[in-house]
Amino acid sequence: MITSIAHSTIYVLDQDEALDFYKNKLGFEVGDDMKVEGGFRWLTVYPKSKSQLQLVLAEPKEGPMFTKDSAEKIRSLIEEGAFGAGVFETENCQKTYEELVAKGVEFIQPPTNQLYGVEAMGIDNSGNWFSLVQRKK
Repeated sequence: MITSIAHSTIYVLDQDEALDFYKNKLGFEVGDDMKVEGGFRWLTVYPKSKSQLQLVLAEPKEGPMFTKDSAEKIRSLIEEGAFGAGVFETENCQKTYEELVAKGVEFIQPPTNQLYGVEAMGIDNSGNWFSLVQRKK
């Protein structure tokens, strides 16, 4: 029986730049940062609240998972903003939005009332969108 989800992958254009964004803009902690077989870099981040789910910041590269052609197609889709990085929860969407804007994070939607709470939509430095949500209580 599967009991939890440990990691989810976000494809990024450059792992060093993505690490800087997720750590210094969004305030995430670094989980693992190590080189593994074949030059692959295992890089994970997670919110300071210590979520059990870590995000893997992965560059699509030719190797066991992708052909050269498929890696290039994925990079192109990232640049087009076709992928999402996930939904990040906050206790106060307006306050977190203002803090992130002050740090230079780009948003495509300011905090907006939704059926499930307040949501803002941002973009990471690779072009992946993410949702910032304050759940309704």
